[in-house]
Amino acid sequence: MKNETVISKMQMYVQKIFAYVEGMDYEEFIKNDVIVEACVFNLSQLGEIANKADTEFQNMHKEIPWRQVYGLRNRIVHDYEGVNLKLVWEIISDDLPMLKTALAEIKDAWETI
Repeated sequence: MKNETVISKMQMYVQKIFAYVEGMDYEEFIKNDVIVEACVFNLSQLGEIANKADTEFQNMHKEIPWRQVYGLRNRIVHDYEGVNLKLVWEIISDDLPMLKTALAEIKDAWETI
């Protein structure tokens, strides 16, 4: 899979997650099973697609925590019942904004070439 496609799809999953939780706090999040499931699904998809990036590309873009993104996917897929919703919320609120910025910077760099 082309790395450009990987970045675009990763951006899409991040945007979907942000759209789902817009205006929510943690308490609202955990009370809404549909939103929780949508976010967990998109986080797993994010990890799945991140693993498709070429190793060389991953090494060039260490600002993306490739291993952690894929690792989260593995935890979700193999232990759904044990998914820690507090951790999911922290990833969404603390880590995804940085990932969103890093993905946008990569894409912007391509567009200026």
